[in-house]
Amino acid sequence: MCRLAFAVLVILVPASVVFGRAADGSWLKKVPQREHNKSSPYHDQPDAIAAGRRIFVDHCAQCHGENAEGTKKRPPLKTERVQQQATEGDLHWVLVNGNMRKGMPSWAKLPDQQLWQVITYLKSLHEQ
Repeated sequence: MCRLAFAVLVILVPASVVFGRAADGSWLKKVPQREHNKSSPYHDQPDAIAAGRRIFVDHCAQCHGENAEGTKKRPPLKTERVQQQATEGDLHWVLVNGNMRKGMPSWAKLPDQQLWQVITYLKSLHEQ
């Protein structure tokens, strides 16, 4: 039994480190100040939140879960880092630029309006 417990630890601890790094927030340090200070033109608008949810389901839910709860390989987006630490501008920057080292593609192909709607939806999740 002791060997089994040791084997589980040998497997789980490195896995938790790898997955933890995927959501470590290191991308926040890369956001230029001018981008950090941007804010959504749709902040708290119910229509934008609804549109952002639809776009999120179409483009983001496969990796981050239907309700942004995260999946085995991708982080949840209801975390303190996304909800309190990251600004709307930070989220816009990561959507435009991606972070392929962590598996996050660029969504620059989407119109800017849609990116801001997704951000408005994501920021609305702090209330849930």
